Amino acid sequence: MKNLGTHLIMDAWQCPPDLLNDSELIRQAVASAVAAGGATLIHLHVHPFSPHGVTATATLAESHIAVHTWPEYGYFAADAFFCGRGDPRRALELLRDALQAGTVRIKRMTRGFDAAAAQLPERLHEVA
Repeated sequence: MKNLGTHLIMDAWQCPPDLLNDSELIRQAVASAVAAGGATLIHLHVHPFSPHGVTATATLAESHIAVHTWPEYGYFAADAFFCGRGDPRRALELLRDALQAGTVRIKRMTRGFDAAAAQLPERLHEVA
């Protein structure tokens, strides 16, 4: 498989609800995560929800970082997908620390394609 990037997916629990509902803190944390990961920020959008919760997405030259919070559960989910240079693990570690997660789980996916399969006629594949 041709490796085109690394996609890390983090679940984080036992976070202070007030931090997970602070859209400005989350904006700063995501911007700092971009820098910590060595990525280049193109655009950062933060959307607060009512009555609670925040979603932040950072479009990067290298791909993206996304954060979704559920203050009512003390939980957030974050993705960091980096193509080329940069360290998505450092980005997620910064988010973990900034939002004071007590417990985290990180899954790693290598993104890419099989060069031989790419030469075949177009097919749709379902993955269970």
